[in-house]
Amino acid sequence: MIGFADEALIEVRSGNGGNGCVAFRREKYIPHGGPNGGDGGKGGDVIFTVKRNLRTLANIRHKHCFKARNGGDGQGWNRYGADGEDCVIPVPPGTTILEAETEEIIYDFSTAKGDESFTFLKGGNGGWGNVHFKSSTNQAPKQANPGQKGETRFLKLELSIMADAGLVGFPNAGKSSLLTFFTNARPKIAPYPFTTIIPNLGVLRVDDESDIIIADIPGIIEGASEGLGLGDTFLKHITRTACLIFMIDCSDENYLTAYDTLCNELRNYSDNLMEKPRIVLCNKIDVEGAFERAVEVQEKIKASEPDTVVIPVSVHTGRGMKDAQHQIMELVSKQEKRDSSAGGAANTVEPSESQNQFGSAFMKDRAYIDDDDDNVQYPGSEQ
Repeated sequence: MIGFADEALIEVRSGNGGNGCVAFRREKYIPHGGPNGGDGGKGGDVIFTVKRNLRTLANIRHKHCFKARNGGDGQGWNRYGADGEDCVIPVPPGTTILEAETEEIIYDFSTAKGDESFTFLKGGNGGWGNVHFKSSTNQAPKQANPGQKGETRFLKLELSIMADAGLVGFPNAGKSSLLTFFTNARPKIAPYPFTTIIPNLGVLRVDDESDIIIADIPGIIEGASEGLGLGDTFLKHITRTACLIFMIDCSDENYLTAYDTLCNELRNYSDNLMEKPRIVLCNKIDVEGAFERAVEVQEKIKASEPDTVVIPVSVHTGRGMKDAQHQIMELVSKQEKRDSSAGGAANTVEPSESQNQFGSAFMKDRAYIDDDDDNVQYPGSEQ
């Protein structure tokens, strides 16, 4: 099984153009035929293309150099060299291409509209054969052009998972359990911190034609934005979600300050994260005394954020989960409508015209995934 990977450093090379040919026509009774050297073929291009059945950059990260083929050399009898084969690099949705040294963004597949392929490097042009150099004063030119050299670049690829809602919470708050409760995902669940060490995706089925993608990232701890715990390695995976789902563990002694701490970490990482609509789920109310704590958290958040929905839930017993599911669907629906009327936000998935109100554009467009294929990384499934 191929592991999860969200970054890759690679070298890409476009193909060299083929050399032009110096040749002359030689036939019986035609001892002094003119030039007939053909042109060299064009070198192959380097092309990035989105493949919606890919989920990670693992296949790319383990192959450091991607080369397009060189163009073939020209030949006699005006035969042109064959064009070099393009190097097509498949990437998952949400991939950003950056310069390796400066980290300047070259192309972002999450904000591109329509085009799902990007030609990054053009192959070198083929050289002219000597047929092009014939003139009235030079009937037998012995000159041909060499092929143009291809280009070499070093790139950094970054992947941010495309989802409708992102789960945020401390380790062991119950995020993976909620993902399992609502969706078809089966992440690893255990009673110890940092059970989740890679992002997981789950599909919340709304009806036969629409669904919502929920992303679960490893738990955040205080100081994560500065590199503590798993650090900010995975925070980027919730920057493109339409909304956030905060999970508060009301059985923990720090239940009353947990929400503020999480908000501070997200704010330190990016101010845009705190501008996203959110819902707060106070989990583990089946534990003795936790329901009363959930009410305290609810009152505290409502005092400063009256529009934020706060729901006491128990993923273990299912209490409050139906209301939570309804509120999540409403939140995603409102945000998608707002983005659609505003022309589409750069950090969210645009809904297609044929979707119902809860439809996920990402899932609508994705290709069928064969779960038995070992070459496909499917976050949300324990392997």
